[in-house]
Amino acid sequence: MSISTPRTRGDAAPAASSTRTFPTDFLWGTATAAYQIEGAAAEGGRGPSIWDTYSRTPGRTLGGDTGDVACDHYHRWSEDVDHLDRLGVGAYRLSISWPRVQPGGRGPLNSDGVAFYRTLLDALRERGIRPFVTLYHWDLPQELEDAGGWANRETALAFEEYARLMATELGDRVEAWTTLNEPWCSAYLGYGSGVHAPGRTEPAAALAAVHHLNLAHGLAARAIRDVVPGAQVSVTLNLHVVRADDPASAADADAVRKIEALANRAFLGPLLDGAYPADLLADTAHVSDWSFVRDGDLELTRQPLDVLGVNYYSTVTVRHFAGDGERAENDGHGASTHSPWIGVTDVEFVQQAGPYTAMGWNIQPAGLTDLLLEVHRTYPGLPLAVTENGAAFDDELVVAGGERRVHDERRVSYLHDHVDAVGAALDAGADVRGYFAWSLMDNFEWGYGYSKRFGILHVDYATGERTWKDSARWYRRLVTTGALPAVTDVEG
Repeated sequence: MSISTPRTRGDAAPAASSTRTFPTDFLWGTATAAYQIEGAAAEGGRGPSIWDTYSRTPGRTLGGDTGDVACDHYHRWSEDVDHLDRLGVGAYRLSISWPRVQPGGRGPLNSDGVAFYRTLLDALRERGIRPFVTLYHWDLPQELEDAGGWANRETALAFEEYARLMATELGDRVEAWTTLNEPWCSAYLGYGSGVHAPGRTEPAAALAAVHHLNLAHGLAARAIRDVVPGAQVSVTLNLHVVRADDPASAADADAVRKIEALANRAFLGPLLDGAYPADLLADTAHVSDWSFVRDGDLELTRQPLDVLGVNYYSTVTVRHFAGDGERAENDGHGASTHSPWIGVTDVEFVQQAGPYTAMGWNIQPAGLTDLLLEVHRTYPGLPLAVTENGAAFDDELVVAGGERRVHDERRVSYLHDHVDAVGAALDAGADVRGYFAWSLMDNFEWGYGYSKRFGILHVDYATGERTWKDSARWYRRLVTTGALPAVTDVEG
């Protein structure tokens, strides 16, 4: 990924009080996803996605919340670009809603949907904000799911054509392309535990989805570069940091191995090494024979990456489960009677020490340093970017003297410590090129509806009004100086 010197701004904040500074070419950004913010679910020719269907199914989301309106970004995009400009970020990571541009997932494009993104990308570029575009952030067109979804190989072929069309229509406006966001969630939560759309609980289908997502990445990367030679292409993975409950236990070490195989190496193997790990195939042989992997597939999945996107929020701790009593399932991925950990019945996830975010996830910045260094050691020469990192807390909007403020000290502290962890990884030699805070604004948090707020901008869901939290003020100071501010530097 070509990441050059960030734009300079005449209205930069005063120098931050910190000894931690970042390279002048380090890229700062923030991120969102289409279904979580756009709304306008039935406007502009958009077709239904699996998340429309899932969220409208009683009992699937907290309070029956849907993304029908969300943050109304579809109508308020210009205001949101203004906020990005004020923040001073050099890049904005957004996703394209596949059913907005191609309602059925195949066939002709919807010109209104393409025009929406073309206008948005132009506005970003006019402000000097580089668009980093994710092609798939979980909103599969419902017609493709009706035909089998990611468990069906045809979905990967449809994704290839979608990527080719987007590169043709928008390639001159996009700084860098990300094929998939967190395929782990799409496969295991969507088809294994059922806590994400489409809500299926079919272990063999989940493994087929793993492969077809990997295949879709490779096909899309090739298609993008066919249309735009020299295009920058990445994929974003939520690689798990897995700790052993007892580091001296061989059984706990094997529990770590099994979870890392499903969580990490099921994607890193085919995407970067051109092979699935032998232990993964053995661990899941009683679920699937993996016959959906065809000759030549693993040559397609392994496409050159300009950067690997890494999403990080927390760690997990595991131990061997001997079968006595109830198995602990503190993996942070939602409650279900079906496990996302396909084929693994002898591992349990133990409760970790706090502090915790509002999601119940532990806060461990050192895990981010460890993750970046581990990937760097395993794949030296591969540039990395932290493409999501952030925290949900129970924010309170305070209106006093006509001023609206959200004093989110815990989020500021979270961001401070995790950005510092990125700096520690850089100091230790990891090639980390950028950091994208999750998220620009509060939004629809999937199965949790609107109950969890990750944004650095507060959203009043009744009116749509955006309010800068202290974390936004702090982040602006960071990105405009390149020096890590103190957690109290939130004014201005």
